[in-house]
Amino acid sequence: MPHLKSKFNPHIIIANGENAASGRGITAAIAKEFFDWGIHGITMGNHTWDNKDIFEFIDDEPRLIRPANFPEGTPGLGSTVIKANGKELGIVNLQGRTFLPPIDDPFRKADEIVDQMKKKVKCILVDFHAEATSEKIAMGWHLDGRASMVVGTHTHVQSNDDILLPGRTAYITDVGMVGSREGILGMEREAVLRKFKTQLPVRFQVDNGKWQFHAVFVDIDDATGEAKHIEKIRLLEDEWVIN
Repeated sequence: MPHLKSKFNPHIIIANGENAASGRGITAAIAKEFFDWGIHGITMGNHTWDNKDIFEFIDDEPRLIRPANFPEGTPGLGSTVIKANGKELGIVNLQGRTFLPPIDDPFRKADEIVDQMKKKVKCILVDFHAEATSEKIAMGWHLDGRASMVVGTHTHVQSNDDILLPGRTAYITDVGMVGSREGILGMEREAVLRKFKTQLPVRFQVDNGKWQFHAVFVDIDDATGEAKHIEKIRLLEDEWVIN
């Protein structure tokens, strides 16, 4: 974080935290640690409820949001406005439905939230937590010109399609992950291989191998909410390369 702050000088930092507690949700202590590091907002995903600790604090922490298209009455918020360093950023969390539970339509929910949010703030980030690349790309085009950036999460592998769409929405299909690059999606590879080869129940454990860190940096015009630049960030232990 200090290295990235020094290089990019970001006004607002958002992290997806749905796998922060050893791959299973998030806890109040971990969320506090994120905020202490200088992260201003946390988005979630399909593992939101994996750690039951979240029910103790999600309704009292407006800087943490879960997918807005979860069923009506679900605890927590699906969107919020983050204010930091003299800037405002609306953040929206949505979850896809292809190869994931058939929850509410994320496209209709995106229309509802983004159109209302645009009346209050110019700059809007949408974290679309989805499995299918086609569904993520569709959301990027759906919100082009309305959201400042649409960032895909969930598949853990950083994609190479970062782009400014014609309506000046910054887009990437998947921002990537933070965790071991020697495991499989951050988990010990032997357990994952055993699951694939035997189809028997297996308990996954976080791998402690050499780490990788993925993110994106987006420069947004305050006055219009249009993205001006998107840049992938890729750090590897022992290499420290920024692409």
